Order: sequence, then structure tokens, then C-alpha cells
Amino acid sequence: MKEVRFFYVPDAATLQELPSEEATHALRVLRLKVGDEMMLMDGKGTFYHAEVTLASSNHCMYTIKETLPQERQWMGNVHLAIAPTKMMDRMEWMIEKSVEVGVDEISFLDCQFSERRTIKLPRAEKIVIAATKQSRKAWMTRLNEMVTFNEFISMPHQCRKYIAHCYEEVPRSYLFDELNKPSDTQDTLVLVGPEGDFSIEEVRRAVANGFQSVHLGKSRLRTETAGLSAVMMMQLAQS
Repeated sequence: MKEVRFFYVPDAATLQELPSEEATHALRVLRLKVGDEMMLMDGKGTFYHAEVTLASSNHCMYTIKETLPQERQWMGNVHLAIAPTKMMDRMEWMIEKSVEVGVDEISFLDCQFSERRTIKLPRAEKIVIAATKQSRKAWMTRLNEMVTFNEFISMPHQCRKYIAHCYEEVPRSYLFDELNKPSDTQDTLVLVGPEGDFSIEEVRRAVANGFQSVHLGKSRLRTETAGLSAVMMMQLAQS
């Protein structure tokens, strides 16, 4: 049986044609023809069972045969805020795997010890789309522009807030234990620092702004591994 392919079409319910990049993949890579079936995802919680009605060199048109609203796979909002690594390929790997595991939102932080202070969101968004289709997630992960650490912790985050760090002089608890404690909200935010960690002043500033001080276990983790570990813990606690 031929595998049904997934395509990202933000306005699938009101359109009749795949976006240009998706059309190119459908026609030139997958060689879809008139009558072939495909699944569309709008990134807002709905899949659409569709059929190709026109397959030209540059256009792939479709008709929707069935609308399939999806159920959320986890409770609450899973939000990771992380300082990008100097080597962007490591951060791209983390974004891809976090989306596959399940994350609602990723924010990027410019910290005192950051080695990367800019990020190209369009490239990261393409990675998110590909990972969303691969893992068949019904909701698209939101990527936020990079902001300074101080600006981010001053925002009114209405959720459980944690900062993961390695300073033993600041009391810490294990993130997974904290996530499993009863709470009035399932929305969760975890901060992960750059390769040199947050500065101790940043940690203390975050705690003063309502963030709880935590660690991710006994191992010393790279930034991208710590970010993925935090996402996995949030997922396990909410599934």
C-alpha cells in the first residue's frame, strides 16, 4: 500500500493548491499524479484527507475529501527558551528533535556568555515544518525572535517557570521532580543557558523574577542536549 504523504498548507481549508515549495516536492520528488491521495496539515490542529486534481509542472491542485480535527497529544503549553550555540547545526538538530518529541514554543535568548547573538528564523522555520510533517504533529511549533535574557525574564509568563543551571551555590531541585508536583497550570517554561551556562547573576535575577532554580540530572550536558532533555521532561510530565 502506497504511503500517504503529508504537506503543510496553513490555509488548507480555503485553498485548492499546494504552496510552491510543497508543490515542487509533491511533483518533482514524490511524482504525485492526478488521483493520488495526500494528507494536508494546517498547523492549527486539523488534518485534511485530499486528492490531487491537477499536477502540472509548477502547480499541484487538490480537493478535500475529509476534514480530520486532531486531539492534543499533551496537556498545557511546552515552552523552551534557550541560548543558541555558536555552531548553528547543533541548534538546528535540537530544534528538529524537540519538534519531533513535541514542543509548542521555542524562544531564543541573548545571554551574558552567549557566543551567538543572532538567529535566522526563516531557516529554523523550515526545519520546524519538515520535523512537523515527519512526526505528524497537528500543531506547528512557534519560534520567537531572539531577545536579551533580562527582557525575557521580565515578560509576564503565566506558567510554571524554571531556570536550569549548574551553580551549586544556588539551591536547585531536579526538574522532573518539580514537574510532577501538583500545580494549578500545566503550561511550563524552562530556560537553558549557553555553552558557558548562565552567569550566576542571571540565575539570581531569574529567581527574583519568579523562576525556580533546577538541574537536569547529574550529567553535565551540552546546550542542545540540555534543551532536548528539558523538552522530554516536560512532555513526560504532561502526557
